[in-house]
Amino acid sequence: MTTDNWLADTRASYDADADGYTDKVRDLLTRMPYLRTALGVFADQVLTAGGGSVADVGCGPGHVTSHLHKLGVDAFGIDLSPEMVGIAKRDHPGLHFEVGSMTDLKLPDTSLAGLLAWWSLIHIPDEEVPGVLAGFHRVVRPGGPVQIGFHVGDSTKVFGQLRSHRRTPERVATWLREAGFAIEAELLVNPDGDRPGAILFARRLP
Repeated sequence: MTTDNWLADTRASYDADADGYTDKVRDLLTRMPYLRTALGVFADQVLTAGGGSVADVGCGPGHVTSHLHKLGVDAFGIDLSPEMVGIAKRDHPGLHFEVGSMTDLKLPDTSLAGLLAWWSLIHIPDEEVPGVLAGFHRVVRPGGPVQIGFHVGDSTKVFGQLRSHRRTPERVATWLREAGFAIEAELLVNPDGDRPGAILFARRLP
């Protein structure tokens, strides 16, 4: 599978189901208080360090970007899907959203106070993950927090054109360490459910 193919497939899948996906996640943070807590920790880390611009990479319809903004964070969203970005701009006017890929972030070195990628790295093939995390390391300033949310498991689910990779926290943590991040905490999400997840709290090393 080439990079162009899986990126194109992912973009096409989210473009086609942008409205349906938005309906599924619209009240996600209301329903899941522990996710709000994770975002609160992230916001506190950014603000305590003096603030600055934060990227929500794979922002979808912008619900997480908006929540961070309400917590006082200067957050903006990046998403591969133009349809998703259109919905984010419609639903959250005044916030900045742009079309882009985490495989090629168009951001200056150390320009971000922090970066969040919730359930967006799941569409990146294993062989591409180290390069993506190296890009995260490049754009986040030393000491800046990074949060990665993902489905937990050891398989790949296929939904039409869309591939969703389940990974163990240990594997994702190893990739993060190899990219120059220190792991500070781990949150298991719905571990007894049919779709368990995890959030890793990391910090960019110098």
